[in-house]
Order: sequence, then structure tokens, then C-alpha cells
Amino acid sequence: MSKSIRLSEEAYERLNAHKREDETFSEVVLRLAGERSLLDLAGILSDEEADALRDAVDERRDRRGDELEETADRMRGA
Repeated sequence: MSKSIRLSEEAYERLNAHKREDETFSEVVLRLAGERSLLDLAGILSDEEADALRDAVDERRDRRGDELEETADRMRGA
């Protein structure tokens, strides 16, 4: 099922500027809207890639926590 919408000339030109050769305007709108379900991402990483990503996130959280503690200590004059 399709719907018709009205666009100003400026809105049309902006949308058209983002349109790729092989895309319909509906595909452009969906791509630019950027709303995806988390289920769309399920399974895109291998187990090894998922483990590596999880480790990198954990490491960054640990480093960030340490940085925040150091900043808090400096602010307390410690």
C-alpha cells in the first residue's frame, strides 16, 4: 500500500540530493529516517567479533571509570 505526500520544492530538492541512483524515494526516506529495530542487527557479528566488541566496550568503561575517579579526586583536592 502506498501513500501520497506533498513536499515543498525545497524539501523535494533536498530529498532528491540524497537519493542514490538505485533507490526509490521511499527507500531514501527510510534510509534517512534511520529508525531500525534492534532485531535488524541480530546476527551481524560472528561470535568472535561479538566477544571482541564486548571486551573493547568493557575495557573502555573501565578506563572511563578510572578517569572519572581521578577527576573526582582532583576536584576533592586529593
